[in-house]
Amino acid sequence: MYNKVILAGNLTRDIEIRYTQGGSAIGSTGVAVSRKFKSQTGEQKEEVTFVDLTFFGRTAEIANQYLHKGSKVLVDGRLKLDQWTAQDGSKRSKHSVIVENLQMIGGKDDTQTNGGYGSNGYDSTESEEFYAAPTTPSAPKPQAAPRQESVSNIPEIDISEDEIPF
Repeated sequence: MYNKVILAGNLTRDIEIRYTQGGSAIGSTGVAVSRKFKSQTGEQKEEVTFVDLTFFGRTAEIANQYLHKGSKVLVDGRLKLDQWTAQDGSKRSKHSVIVENLQMIGGKDDTQTNGGYGSNGYDSTESEEFYAAPTTPSAPKPQAAPRQESVSNIPEIDISEDEIPF
């Protein structure tokens, strides 16, 4: 089976962080995602959905450090069904997303940085070996080569037709 969720939206509250007895960080927040569409009458409408997010390990610490209410994020992870019994005895449930990768998509005013963080293939809920590799915001960005109007500057590639895979 396949369980993958990708959401882009704004955080609805600051990250709430707590730590397990083993010292692993767990962060929780919510995200608001919207969808714009035209109704049958041709009226422009917007539908907003609120989804709870849970971060683990280093991603939770980074999210707590750099993100706040209103920050724009792109997350991917897996859908989880939470079930519990309320104080009045009724059964309750809700869906939430366990975040595996986080991308901050806000500008400098929103998050002070732009970078991707994630579990890099590790299951952060089942392993203490959680990895998050931040991109360095101060690293110089590669400059695009100036556009050449002449095609005579394109180098020739020495390749035979037998090496082409199609």
